[in-house]
Amino acid sequence: MSALFEPITLRETTIPNRVWMAPMCQYSAEPEGPAQGAPQDWHFVHYAARATGGTGLILVEATAISPEGRISPYDLGIWNDTQVAAFRRITRFLAGQGTVPGIQLAHSGRKASTDRTWKGGAPVGPDAHGWQPLGPSPVAFADGHPVPDELTVDQIMEIVDQFVAAARRALAAGFEVAEIHGAHGYLINEFLSPHSNHRTDAYGGSYENRIRFALEVVDAVRAVWPDDKPLFFRISATDWLEDAGWTVDDTVRFAGELHAHGVDLLDVSTGGNASGVRIPTGPGYQVPFAARVKTETPLRTAAVGLITDAEQATKIVANDEADAVLLGRELLRNPSWARHAARELGDAVRVPDQYHRSV
Repeated sequence: MSALFEPITLRETTIPNRVWMAPMCQYSAEPEGPAQGAPQDWHFVHYAARATGGTGLILVEATAISPEGRISPYDLGIWNDTQVAAFRRITRFLAGQGTVPGIQLAHSGRKASTDRTWKGGAPVGPDAHGWQPLGPSPVAFADGHPVPDELTVDQIMEIVDQFVAAARRALAAGFEVAEIHGAHGYLINEFLSPHSNHRTDAYGGSYENRIRFALEVVDAVRAVWPDDKPLFFRISATDWLEDAGWTVDDTVRFAGELHAHGVDLLDVSTGGNASGVRIPTGPGYQVPFAARVKTETPLRTAAVGLITDAEQATKIVANDEADAVLLGRELLRNPSWARHAARELGDAVRVPDQYHRSV
């Protein structure tokens, strides 16, 4: 068996292989009404196809813990029981295919209230289902974006409680893995980075203060997420800024803190918190960040970033650069990527009975 198709057990959850689906927003939920934020037929088909294609773990896209925590009016949410019931249809099917269902719990912070990406992703106002964004400091993400309202301490505590309620609902919806979204310039990432966090109270200034909110969320979620189920954290390992930003050294230091607070795996991405930044991309360009965390801390990692072929993915896991790979665009292009990779590597191919002719 190749390293890519070895099972991995985190706490008491066994994931059948190391080919995982990264969270990718579909911007396809209803923006208002009784079904606001609930997964629709598109979401079911989208995730079901990757499960029948052999993906070991599917992390459902950034799912907002509150209406104002959405990136766009069309985001998924998990702040009410209607949403929970709709998610159960997805998690039940994924589990039935042998895929572990996971969910990314998110608050978009100052990057909230924007249009769908294929329509440009510009900020939208109340006439297009928009709202006023919130953030750690009154600092806009970019020119043309609104200045967010600075969160009060009471509001910060309320958001921690919303993460807790969302985690409870995620469990009721049948998810086996919960991931806290601390990357890509959304709220938790905004608190971590001095580029976006200009506070002078206990949540800003020093490194210890800037990580406070993130650790409060982790502690609160870990307290209600079952001990036998893993908790992930997604991070942007660097802001890609020369100075005044979050760095890979900060990430390594923070990874040790996350491990001590009960996080089981760091999902390592980069960027998203500063506009206009030039990122040097290329095959596997973010893998070294995951590898450094894995080498220098006890925390397990998953790698992302232009991982496109089976041999490349296998080497990442076999060389101990990461414990798993998270595929994004490749799984959009080919829902059965895992099945094709297994065949290419000579591993057992997991195929639904209905597709036995394809073996």
